[in-house]
Amino acid sequence: MCYFCSTIQALVGMNYAINIKDRSQVVVGSVAEWLPRLLPKGRVVVVSDTNIDRHYHSLLSEYDHVLIGLGETSKTLHTLDFIYRRFVELGVDRSTFVLAVGGGIVTDVAGFAASTFMRGLEFGFISTSLLGQVDASVGGKNGVNLDGYKNMVGTFTQPRFVICDVSMLRTLNEREFRTGLAEMIKAGVIADEELFSKLEQVDFSTLHSDVELLMELVYRAINVKAAIVERDERESGDRRLLNLGHTLAHAIEKSSSKFNHGEAVACGLALIADAAYSKGMLAEADKERILSLLVRAGFELEPPVAMRQLLKAVKKDKKAEGDLIHVVFPKGIGHCEVEKMPLEEFKAMF
Repeated sequence: MCYFCSTIQALVGMNYAINIKDRSQVVVGSVAEWLPRLLPKGRVVVVSDTNIDRHYHSLLSEYDHVLIGLGETSKTLHTLDFIYRRFVELGVDRSTFVLAVGGGIVTDVAGFAASTFMRGLEFGFISTSLLGQVDASVGGKNGVNLDGYKNMVGTFTQPRFVICDVSMLRTLNEREFRTGLAEMIKAGVIADEELFSKLEQVDFSTLHSDVELLMELVYRAINVKAAIVERDERESGDRRLLNLGHTLAHAIEKSSSKFNHGEAVACGLALIADAAYSKGMLAEADKERILSLLVRAGFELEPPVAMRQLLKAVKKDKKAEGDLIHVVFPKGIGHCEVEKMPLEEFKAMF
């Protein structure tokens, strides 16, 4: 089953636009076409990273810009402090618009910096990674890690716009591209059986260059998240569905540096699908479809550390409420449910 919200519209010329909460427009289309339309008049300051500057220097050099480092090690309070101080040096004021150009780490950090500097500046994103386009940049979550724990400090603030130009994905290497596939597969399991079926038919070796198909898949994945955020912006109900596979994924990321986020999500999704099957919640055929697609997409499904180490890290997950935890179980392809359970009961499943 696929949950579509009434504010979604497909646009001509192979562009797709989704409106979230009447505050945030997400566009799957060309940056050259959409940025002039969506960027407000007035001063713009760009936040990006050194890798994006290398590939798209001409885009960044048009504006004053702040460059941060690469990877999860840059997603910290220290980086926020650096951005705030650069904003002061650049004379950023409340009329300044912050444009983040980059993957999920850039948009998470820049969105948090913009939403807290001077008690809040308007901001928008150009998302340049598949992971960012189908997940991280959409939905209004902005934040940084604390002592290795994912997104422990942050805000719910919607960007004015998000532009997802799939042609920008050509700069990604195979591993970086694949990490976004995990979130795309997750979206299909949560609420779009047709997306999942399309992914089962995809030739992953050529998807990178199939712009038309890639645009449709990115759009459908965003669609799932946007519709859920439309119903529950601040994760008090349905938005918890988006955490499918993430309870164990965050524990994997905390406990090991071997897997990146998408690889950890794929592993977490496989583990929870197996647990759902063992509990009689998920048919064996659906479990095998999930595991088979993850393997065909190139993911390792064995956790890189012992389960007892992962379960120890789960207790400090920010979504835990004392000794209780919300766990998302797949009940079928395109249908998931959230179950609140004691942490010890969750541990016992593994």
